[in-house]
Amino acid sequence: MNGTEPAIDVRDLRKRYGAKQAVDGLDLTVDTGEIVAVLGPNGAGKTTTIEILEGYRRRDEGHVRVLGADPQHAGRAWRSRVGIVLQSANDLAEATVSELVRHFAQYYPAPRDPDEVIDAVGLREKARTRVRQLSGGQRRRLDVALGIVGRPELLFLDEPTTGFDPEARRAFWDLVRGLRSDGTTILLTTHYLEEAEALADRVVVVRDGRVVAQGAPAELGGRAARQAVVRWSVDGTRHEERTETPTAVVTRLAAATVGGEVAGLEVVRPTLEDVYLELIGGAHDDMVEIAG
Repeated sequence: MNGTEPAIDVRDLRKRYGAKQAVDGLDLTVDTGEIVAVLGPNGAGKTTTIEILEGYRRRDEGHVRVLGADPQHAGRAWRSRVGIVLQSANDLAEATVSELVRHFAQYYPAPRDPDEVIDAVGLREKARTRVRQLSGGQRRRLDVALGIVGRPELLFLDEPTTGFDPEARRAFWDLVRGLRSDGTTILLTTHYLEEAEALADRVVVVRDGRVVAQGAPAELGGRAARQAVVRWSVDGTRHEERTETPTAVVTRLAAATVGGEVAGLEVVRPTLEDVYLELIGGAHDDMVEIAG
């Protein structure tokens, strides 16, 4: 904690659709100035939670405060402090990029300079292009521009780099880091695990409507999840051992082997993807589309 009121404070959040309990006692805190990535498989309740935080969906139960207000009842002044980049948007397709960014800037009391925003998202060469003529990746950059032009204190980024090529994605990461340096709090959802690892101070994993794990990307899942796995072969049979001291294990194996060469030796440390899949139950298809 940084000593100030959290930007997002959620306790025991619940939302049901008929017989489906989409959110089931979820707790979430995001400190001011943090970048938090929320991950979870399809149907985990993540999107419902984000929509409640944005004020677009009513909750059934629970305590929710976003920038000190209940988004379910917050007004225009609160909305001017929040930026949202949705998964998709349809708006004013005949307007040019420049016209649309300038139009949205007029809704905010202290917007960023539209030209600077267009440059920041890499659309300077498309500033006079109509929105309907943009490629998917270019349209996504425009969505980001519209989300940040109001100089939000809190920014929701829902799958922001979908359609970006690797170079554009890394340029966007630099933009996000710059926003954070300016004091913007960011809640990010993404299906690129390397994106969460590159940007997030904390990763929150949601499954079955609840938070099942959270922590810094390098610490997610606890020490046991981060243990190295040493694998080797003896007479054609594979063996493995989980350990926090892989060098000691390899040294022991080498000492017990004629010539010191260990057959089929591998030392593997789990990636964020490995830990995530274990937390959500392992199905790789769930990892591919983390937009539940």
